[in-house]
Amino acid sequence: MDETASIVRLYAVTDGRTRPRHRLSLHTVLGPGRRKPRPGLAEESAQIIELCRQRRRPIAELAGTIGLHVASVTVLVSDLIDAGSLAVPAPDRANEEGPDLQTLQAFSAGLRRKWPHAAAMAG
Repeated sequence: MDETASIVRLYAVTDGRTRPRHRLSLHTVLGPGRRKPRPGLAEESAQIIELCRQRRRPIAELAGTIGLHVASVTVLVSDLIDAGSLAVPAPDRANEEGPDLQTLQAFSAGLRRKWPHAAAMAG
């Protein structure tokens, strides 16, 4: 399929929308939903569901795997969440006592870079 036909098809699949209904980021991890996909689902949407059935995947990985622009994938994913075919699973924190040390150190370093004089002013 040539590039123009691909763009037109994607425009049709997303109904011309460029923004998802849900707030999703490149790092949003998706898993299978509770409902089966509806019949006549677009090929791209079916691929997304199948990939998420294999294992949980972030949006960036889905886009790269199926070869679509991230903006288009977020629109399709948003529709699939609304249909119940995909879900954003809650992180499994049952075995964790709290944030890990590496995460806290990274957060602290980011705050120090953004506001280098804040610690001195807090006194």
